[in-house]
Amino acid sequence: MLLRFQAALLLGLLLRLPALAQTLPSTSLNATLDGYEYPFPVQILSLKLEGQALRMAYMEVPTTAPANGHTVVLLHGKNFFGAYWRETIRVLTAAGFRVVVPDQIGFGKSDKADLHYSFHQLARNTKRLLDTLGVSKAIIVGHSMGGMLATRFALLYPEATEKLVLENPIGLEDYRVGVPFQSVDQAEAAERQTTEASLRKYHATYYPGGYPAAHDQWLLPLAAQTRSPDFGKVARANALTFDMIYQQPVSYEFGRLAVPTLLIIGQQDRTVVGKGLIKDPKTLAQLGLYPALGRRTAAQIKGAKLVELEKVGHIPHLEVPAEFHKALLGFLR
Repeated sequence: MLLRFQAALLLGLLLRLPALAQTLPSTSLNATLDGYEYPFPVQILSLKLEGQALRMAYMEVPTTAPANGHTVVLLHGKNFFGAYWRETIRVLTAAGFRVVVPDQIGFGKSDKADLHYSFHQLARNTKRLLDTLGVSKAIIVGHSMGGMLATRFALLYPEATEKLVLENPIGLEDYRVGVPFQSVDQAEAAERQTTEASLRKYHATYYPGGYPAAHDQWLLPLAAQTRSPDFGKVARANALTFDMIYQQPVSYEFGRLAVPTLLIIGQQDRTVVGKGLIKDPKTLAQLGLYPALGRRTAAQIKGAKLVELEKVGHIPHLEVPAEFHKALLGFLR
């Protein structure tokens, strides 16, 4: 009887795995998060970069309402992966939008390649994905590092960019001014020391009201990777993409944007890439001032609209989803 009960319990847990996978990842997850289920089916685009055959993962989610003929591309941040757009995808598809959500090479379920990372190349990969899907023009939405990539995409492919939305993008300032340089090898050595505790401490800085338990669903998969034999690949990719952010600012080019643009800025955000490397308190106090950075950037982009979210941190679409989605849909419509 006990064995039958245990079997029934195990079967019940297995049947619930798709729902549990997003909150309870395995103790260990490999470099491409195998075994961790995304909220929508994942497909693969094959790429060849620097002689390497690579796999770029993405979700393509059809509308759940009468189609309005528009496609939205959601670009993730550096310490995230495409799945954290789950609720935004549901809101957009319910409003008639087709949604495409790539994991960039080096992130999420995509390969962790050891190559020269550049926003130009990531933008080209994204354009290749859209061409493959038959999307000639799209609304490009970028959060955090995804905002830097979205900006580069709009600069490279203005004809393919219907509108641009930047949600608390990093890169509104040049980090080379104030953040000490470190080599890729130094960055990799630091990345290899990452633990669940250190990830939790860093992610807590995204929320001015304190770390919410609900954020574990996006943190635990990253923590599970740190316990994998594959983590060396992840650490190397993390170091290379840190160097990309540091070495390739977009802050001097916002005036060149020629597409309708919305900035959504959580006013309590103080994110600075490489903050831990800054030893001078005066220098640190002058960086990551998102209220001022948002206003300066909006003034640089002709016709840009700025939405300021009071008492909100780095991830509005997770922290205040209703406010974020209201601003987003208001701009897209």
